[in-house]
Amino acid sequence: MLFKKTLELPTADTALPGRQHAIPTAETHFVNGRPLKGPYPEGTETAVFAMGCFWGVERIFWQIPGVHVTAVGYVNGVTPNPTYEEVCSGRTGHTEAVLVVYDPKQVTYSDLLKAFWENHDPTQGMRQGNDIGTQYRSGIYPTNDAQAQIAEDSREAYQQALGQQGYGRITTEIAPAGPFFFAEDYHQQYLAKNPLGYCGIGGTGVTCPIGVGVQA
Repeated sequence: MLFKKTLELPTADTALPGRQHAIPTAETHFVNGRPLKGPYPEGTETAVFAMGCFWGVERIFWQIPGVHVTAVGYVNGVTPNPTYEEVCSGRTGHTEAVLVVYDPKQVTYSDLLKAFWENHDPTQGMRQGNDIGTQYRSGIYPTNDAQAQIAEDSREAYQQALGQQGYGRITTEIAPAGPFFFAEDYHQQYLAKNPLGYCGIGGTGVTCPIGVGVQA
């Protein structure tokens, strides 16, 4: 019963207790060798996105020019320092997410949002394709007020574009970036370590009318 799947987010009273200390993870990025937890170069900024299974999501972002480093983890939940199994139970409240450290002189936050919107279906609620569960919900987690406003504006713009193609309401949550709990070592840059591994990420085919566009 501990890991029975639920599509309802837990409360502070029903969430798993977690632990005081961070779970072990990799020290460096498997693809570019840069420190996952920093220190990051002066002038870089961070962004956090959730759009389904984080294996495929991370690969999208590490390939974008101007991105310094990426990492996968768990955000916007209740349980401190959760494990992957706990997150998948639906009893921590977290969603699978990617931390993106980027150089704003080379790639803008709007560019990253364009990649976010166009590479998944943000209308599906607690799922992404065949991946079902609270940990697969879509989310944007701004790290400052400027990011929050840009994110809100982009959601409105993409809603109009999706509506014109017959899609329903966007279910993407936009919430302040809280603690980012780094996932276990084997999840970091998983598809670089396992090129034939599972990737369930797929977009709607609807272009997002923001930013200048990037190849992801």
